[in-house]
Formats: sequence, structure tokens, C-alpha cells
Amino acid sequence: MSVQLRTLLIVCLTFTQGAFTFTNHHWGEWNDSQLQPTIQKLMKGYNRYLRPNFNEGPVEIGMSLDIASIDAISEINMDYTATIFLRQRWRDSRLVFPGNESVSVDGRLVSLLWIPDTFIPDSKRSFLHDVTVENRLIRIFSNGTVLYALRITATIACNMDLTKYPMDRQVCTLQLESWGYNLQDVVFYWTRGNDSVKGLDTLRLAQYSVESYYTSVSEAVYETGQYPKLVLHFALRRNVLFFILETYVPSILLVVLSWVSFWISQSSVPARTCIGVTTVLTMTTLMMGARTSLPNANCFIKAIDVYLGICFTFIFGALLEYACAHFYTMQHQTLEDLHRELLTEFNESNGNGSIPMVSSAKPSQSVEVGSGAEQSVITSNNKNHVESKENMQEKGCSLSSVKNVSRRAASVFIVKNPHNIDRHARTVFPTAFLFINILYWLYYLLL
Repeated sequence: MSVQLRTLLIVCLTFTQGAFTFTNHHWGEWNDSQLQPTIQKLMKGYNRYLRPNFNEGPVEIGMSLDIASIDAISEINMDYTATIFLRQRWRDSRLVFPGNESVSVDGRLVSLLWIPDTFIPDSKRSFLHDVTVENRLIRIFSNGTVLYALRITATIACNMDLTKYPMDRQVCTLQLESWGYNLQDVVFYWTRGNDSVKGLDTLRLAQYSVESYYTSVSEAVYETGQYPKLVLHFALRRNVLFFILETYVPSILLVVLSWVSFWISQSSVPARTCIGVTTVLTMTTLMMGARTSLPNANCFIKAIDVYLGICFTFIFGALLEYACAHFYTMQHQTLEDLHRELLTEFNESNGNGSIPMVSSAKPSQSVEVGSGAEQSVITSNNKNHVESKENMQEKGCSLSSVKNVSRRAASVFIVKNPHNIDRHARTVFPTAFLFINILYWLYYLLL
């Protein structure tokens, strides 16, 4: 049995040695006898735990980006999700080999080489694509330059100012930092400046358009030291046309619909009340729908909230206008009915009595119609009334003056013709709404 195992081991070792034996083919400028020792020399004595230029100075690492897509921009979470191709270049003198060609190594061999510990500080979630294998690329050039590329998708925080929403302009950033190596160990730089970033010019988003972008180099200062930092700044302008068609136009139409009640007769109480209540409820639903895709932070008073509040104020004002007009109409009608009843009683009495007609300006006076005896009685009553007033004034009581002031104040709110309320509203409401719209759009679009 031991002899059979020994024979099997010898066969396996022979097969293994034969599998790693290269035939004499040419690979560019190298043949097999040159290629095999070169790969062995690259890996022999290589310590992936030590960075290049150890104890000789920092490693210069060049960065470039390709923005494949920006999948989602969330105002609620204040972040965006992007898929990017990140490329890093550095020179490792331990990987120099003869010739002028480059060697592409399987991405799974990345664990054998030293690579930078680059990370995205504002990332909330991120992952490396692994279909069908991990999307990594390692290419080694003859002068020792290493190209390391990978495809990642990350959800990155973006602080947004939503005070001008939906006429807003957001500036988001993509930051790259070194996790453990400080400025004495590594130095980051953009390989071609602003041209190091590709893909933003041709990017198409649902609600935004990329207005501009630029790159910068800075330092990240923490308690543990100063670290290299690269920043990509890009500005996003929101497309307001969608919100004009979805929110602004329906709001304007609801305001105009509330003005229809100004041309309806005040006696049509169900019609005018139905229009007022329906427009108020519809506007409330529209305001609630506009807030569903926005954060519930009280610190943000957005432009769309201001406009919806203006529209709601005008719609509710139209409803209150009818309430006031109807109130004064009923009051005016009550006074007319009272006068009509007094005239009817006067006609029935055939002029044998005096009908006092009290006015709002001088309530103590009366219009006398009747015989001389009745007139003398009224005159004596007036004298008694004057004497009582003098007595009250002597006692320091100013009840009559208080009544006069109250009557004058009440006369200010008395409308002689309630139908004029609707006539004035037909002009005041549209003019005020147009003026406020001009101010609103000038402020949020130009300032």
C-alpha cells in the first residue's frame, strides 16, 4: 500500500512540474526563457506590506475618474449614487523589468502587490462589482509603473441647500483620501487636471443637468495627522419644467377657478360655497403631494412652499370674500326689510302717529310726523333727556361719548352696497396675484 502511495506522489509531482514548463515561444521581445525568470524576479523578495520608496520619500499616486452613471439623487437622504471607474497610477521600483512593454496581471493577484488604501470619506454604502469576476485591472509597465483600476458603486453624501427648490442649484463633491498613509508616505494628484474626469459632459439625468465641474487638491487634517485629499466638485442644475407642469400650473388654475365665484350671484349660496371649499381642499392635497419627495426638516422653507402658500392664501381669501359679501348682503337686506315694515305701518296708520326714524349719525334725534300735542310731548322728552345728560356729565360719566365713538367705529364697517365687494374683488385679486408672481419669479430666478 505504501508503495502505491509513493508511486502516486511521484506521478503528481511529475505532472505538476510539466504543467509549469513553458515551451519555447516568443512573447513580444521576450522568449520563454526570458519571461519565466522575469516573473519570478518580480515576485521574489517582494514585500507587499511595505510601500514603494520606503524610507526614501512619499509615493506619488495619480488619480483619474470615469463617471459611468449617477443612478439616483435623493433630497430626502441628501445623497447620490454613482458608478465610477477609479484609476490609480504609481511607480514601484521593485517591479522594474527589461523591455518597453506592459504586463496585464489577473485582478485576483492584487493581494500579492502593494496598493494604496484609497477610500471615499463621504460614502454611506459602496461595493465592488464582481460579475463575472471582480472588476479590477492591474497593469505593470517596464519602468515599474503600476496601473490599478476598479469599478465601484457608492452612495455618497451631498449637503443640499433646498431653499430655492425647485429652482435650486446643488454642488456635490466626490472626495478621495488615504486611510492610513499620511503626507509623508503618499501624495495624491490628478493625472491631467480637470481632464482627469470623464463622463460628466455626456451624463443624462432625470431631473438635473450637469452645469460645471472642476477638480482640486487639498489636505485632510485629522487628530492622527495630515492626509492627501483629492476633490471633484460638480454643480447640478434642476430642470424646473417638470415642476412647472406638475405643480405650478395646477396651482395657478386653482386660484383662477376660485375667482369664478366673483361672477356668480351672491344669492347662489350652494354654488359659491362649493367652489370655495373644493378649491381649498384641492389646494391642500396639492401641497401635501409636493412634500412627499422632500425632507421633513423645518429649517427648509422652500420656494415651492412659498408659492403654494401664496396660492392657498388667495384661494382661502376668495372664500372669505364671499363670507363677508354674504354677511353684508344679509345685513343690508335686514335693514331694508325693517324700513319697509315701518313704511307699511305708517301707511296703515293714515298719518295719525309719529314714526321715529333713527339714523346712525344722530341717534338722539328723531323725525316727527303727527299732531302738535305729540310734538310737545316729544319736545318735553328731549328736554328731560338733555337734563339727564347734563347730570351724567356732572357726575363724570361719559357714556354718551362712548356710544357715539362706538357707533362711528361701527359705521366704518357698514357697506352701503354689498355688491360692490364682488366688483372690487374682480380687479383686486387678479392684480395682486399677478404682482406677487412677478416678484416671486424675479427673486428666485435672478437672485
